[in-house]
Amino acid sequence: MSYRKQFGGKVTKALAERYSQSKNWRNGSFQNLEPTTVGGTLIDIPRMIYKQLSQREGRIPKRPLPIMPFDAQTFLAPSEAAKCIWYGHSALLLRIAGKTILIDPMLGPNTSPIAPVATKRFSENTLDLIDAFPEIDLLLMTHDHYDHLDLASMEKLRHKTKEYYVALGVKRHLEAWGIADEKVTEFDWWDAHPFEGIHITFTPTRHFSGRGLSDRLKTLWGGWVIQSNNENIWFSGDGGYGHHFKEVGQRLGPFDFAFMECGQYNVDWPLIHLFPAEAVQAAVDASAKKAMPVHWGGFPLSYQHTWQEPADDFVTYATQQQLPYCLPKLGECFTFNDQLTDTWWTDYK
Repeated sequence: MSYRKQFGGKVTKALAERYSQSKNWRNGSFQNLEPTTVGGTLIDIPRMIYKQLSQREGRIPKRPLPIMPFDAQTFLAPSEAAKCIWYGHSALLLRIAGKTILIDPMLGPNTSPIAPVATKRFSENTLDLIDAFPEIDLLLMTHDHYDHLDLASMEKLRHKTKEYYVALGVKRHLEAWGIADEKVTEFDWWDAHPFEGIHITFTPTRHFSGRGLSDRLKTLWGGWVIQSNNENIWFSGDGGYGHHFKEVGQRLGPFDFAFMECGQYNVDWPLIHLFPAEAVQAAVDASAKKAMPVHWGGFPLSYQHTWQEPADDFVTYATQQQLPYCLPKLGECFTFNDQLTDTWWTDYK
């Protein structure tokens, strides 16, 4: 893979003109619904880089996190209830209404492919998982950050994925990597499309985007609501706490199950990721009946918390709020009614 290829597609004049038709594009870039800073100032960056590289205690498991092997027979067996498999961080494989949906499939070994120092995954050989996956009916992409949109993963998935629903602007990256234009549908916030008996809606988050120095905020970011005749599921997507969570619940909830971003939070970027208490509150705001923390268990992207702290604290706050929760093992196939509350991660502290 070439270094340059990692950046994806460039923003052309024609694309910028098309993006500007969105009400969420202002002054030459996409904007959040409320004022949001995405991190420290230029003066803060050296300090933040130093902390990221030097503060390593407790940020990595004592040994690699195992992933249960994929069982196609169990996953594909007919079922009225949706099935899901979590592969760490935000990578999710979902079987619903007889269709296979893959969300943010960053299964590569490194979230820093353009940096001089690698940010390595907690699990080994995760790209090989793709070989065992069935045909993917629909791939959903929340935004274009490297810990969600991974070139190595997308190249392996390209030949087994039928369609892609992506945040507005992400299509140019996929096209640059050889994915056919007609396979990709872009979504602005609140856009909704049917997909073979499933209703898909793109919801707002409070975050940002970009793969290089010149394309920050040039693609949109968000979450996904997936509705079948039997279940209503919400994948929150990356983003800090805000008033949009209640609006998501009012417009599209209540939700049978919610995958809540909870991890890689930091006091140096408090508005763009959810702290555990905020993740639980956001699920409550959106009227989720049950929730699961994601965006943890994959990579050490924040120097503020240990690798397992997002799960520990999510459990604490969910219990306080009387919010039912689910914490499956990596690679474990489960339904949303399963009672998965074992603190399996404590074996790897």
